[in-house]
Amino acid sequence: MPKKKKEKIASPPHGGEIERNAAERAALEEHWEVVGEGGLPRRPVGKYRYIDELVRLQFELIKLQEWVKVEGLRVVILFEGRDAAGKGGVIKRISEALNPRVCRTVALASPTERERGQWYFQRYVAQLPARGEMVLFDRSWYNRAGVEHVMGFCTEAEYQEFLASCPIFEDMLIRSGVILLKYWFSVSDEEQERRFKERMRNPIKRWKLSPMDLKSREKWVEYSQAKDTMLARTDTPISPWFMLDADNKKRARLNCIAHILSRVPYKDLRPVEIDLPPRPVDKGYKRPKKSTQNWITAPYG
Repeated sequence: MPKKKKEKIASPPHGGEIERNAAERAALEEHWEVVGEGGLPRRPVGKYRYIDELVRLQFELIKLQEWVKVEGLRVVILFEGRDAAGKGGVIKRISEALNPRVCRTVALASPTERERGQWYFQRYVAQLPARGEMVLFDRSWYNRAGVEHVMGFCTEAEYQEFLASCPIFEDMLIRSGVILLKYWFSVSDEEQERRFKERMRNPIKRWKLSPMDLKSREKWVEYSQAKDTMLARTDTPISPWFMLDADNKKRARLNCIAHILSRVPYKDLRPVEIDLPPRPVDKGYKRPKKSTQNWITAPYG
């Protein structure tokens, strides 16, 4: 008797990315234990598997995190690029295996009226790491060189002052001991257009498209000119920009994490395994009845 074909379950029309992320997360959890035991040897370049490499790199990030804590390092990583370039995706893959008390993400909203009256770098300085911390900036002080300049949210004098003072500001950070890494996620106009259309069709992702994102499409050339000027003025020997081809999201994630690991010297200080102590013997304590507590109605049984 012929085997019955396994029925294919139709995917929800708008849940593609959520399903992909859930599948990736499940695959990661399956691999984490294997890699932690020393399995999954590194494959040659060109024959790697995305999940295998992502897990391997995440384990290296855990070692890096422990080194940052023990040595009291201060690490700042900036993620910049056009809208829909994939910055959020790589930040998520970096931070998901790390301790949020050590590695935190900063994504500042538009400045308040009071913040507009401050020294421009002031609200970013407040987010800088203390000893033993890493901070990932999902967009940073470079907003002034990009969206603020192109969309007219700052004056020409403020823009020119930023270009002049930014290298000095970053030089001060680095001389004070901060490890500063700056990444620009480069995405082609065709790929950005595809991602924008996907976001517009998908109600789960539509929140990612702001009115400002839509306006920015009309100023593609202006943004390109602003980026080139920014690089010319702020790509310095002490604080270089690292350019990342982000048309392929998965490759961009792996390449970015691998580069971070290559730029921050660290030693293997992975957390030691802990033995779970036995639970103490019950000495007759009686817990309150469930009927005295407000339990939710469980729709999923």
